[in-house]
Amino acid sequence: MKKAYLPKSLFLRSLLILVLPTLLIQMVTAYIFFDRHWDNVMRHMSGSLAGEVGFLINQLKDVSDKKKPAVVSEFEQATGIGVYFEPPESFNPKKTSSDFPEFQELLHSKISEPFTIAKIKDGAYIEIRILLPKQAFRIVASTKRLDSSTTTIFMAWMLGASVLFLVIAIIFLRNQIRPITRLAIAADNFGRGVDTPNFRPHGATEVRKAARAFIVMRERIRRQIRTRTDMLAGISHDLRTPLTRMKLQLAMLPADVINRDDMRDALIELNDDVQQMQHMVQEYLDFARNESREDTVRIRLGELLEDVVSDYTRMKQDVTISLKDDMEIELRISPCRRMLHNLIDNALRYGKSCRITMQASGSYAEIFIDDDGPGIPQEKREEVFKPFNRLEPSRNNKTGGVGLGLTIARDIVLAHGGSIILDASPSGGLRVLIRLPL
Repeated sequence: MKKAYLPKSLFLRSLLILVLPTLLIQMVTAYIFFDRHWDNVMRHMSGSLAGEVGFLINQLKDVSDKKKPAVVSEFEQATGIGVYFEPPESFNPKKTSSDFPEFQELLHSKISEPFTIAKIKDGAYIEIRILLPKQAFRIVASTKRLDSSTTTIFMAWMLGASVLFLVIAIIFLRNQIRPITRLAIAADNFGRGVDTPNFRPHGATEVRKAARAFIVMRERIRRQIRTRTDMLAGISHDLRTPLTRMKLQLAMLPADVINRDDMRDALIELNDDVQQMQHMVQEYLDFARNESREDTVRIRLGELLEDVVSDYTRMKQDVTISLKDDMEIELRISPCRRMLHNLIDNALRYGKSCRITMQASGSYAEIFIDDDGPGIPQEKREEVFKPFNRLEPSRNNKTGGVGLGLTIARDIVLAHGGSIILDASPSGGLRVLIRLPL
């Protein structure tokens, strides 16, 4: 069986493992029952009735007309089969059916006289008409003599038991799959920065072991993030203090020193270096800062995009938006605003205009950010996501930035369970595709 035809979920695959063997066992059992037991039973029942009818006809042919009623009476008492005398004209060879072919074949082997077979009284009885030289006989017997109810009982029992076992299996499987589903949801929520406080190990021993390992891993990651945050807070204090002191010292220099020709250029460069250092420190702290502490809220994504675009419209920037669809989504507003600002700033830094389009695609919201800049070569599109990696060859932070904008943007998108892809824009520049789960 090809994998494409296999069910995707663990529940359906486990159910298939239970259903297929049960179905195969029932098919084999039914085959053996019908091919062996049922055929034998039917053959014996048909042979018994055909033998009784053949015995009666042979007896009637050997006795006189006066003794025939007595022979028939004894036959009825012994077999429970009704026998009726009829005139020969009542026999119609065309009034026969194809029911009970095995019985008809056996009856042909017992008697040579013509006969017809038909069901009467809604199939409850079988009527056998036999023509003798001077008289016709109508023999009426219950169809139970040729058809056993064992088949119906056996099939009903087999199907009923199968349905009962299937229901029990479904209930049991659901109880076993539910802890795995909870573990998957908790892992997915943790990856998107959503806390699952009520998650506890449940289910089988292996599932509990995996759940406990996940809880330990989650706590280790949280502890590592807290440690990094505390360390960066200390770095922030240690670096900003001397930088602030340097800025104050530059601002408090005497005017005669600032205006000296041999000092002016050096002081200007020193002031620029201090500004760049502050910018780099701030960018690094923003990149490493743990922003997952902000709670997620459900908002209309179109309103958030329009609000961000309005910031650039007020600054007379060429940023436009087109909302093909609008939908509600759960996200952390501040990181998402920062991510959008980073991407739009990049678009405006390298191009003159930026076009934003949003649409729904299945269970995802797609945001396209297109610019008319030079774009990024395909072989370097993955490289630009690395921290402090810049395609701009100069070391000027005013023109090339620090190299963390796309890195921060991708981290924020991944933290929401989405993806970010770089591609060529229809405008000739760069297209950034953001896919966020609804």
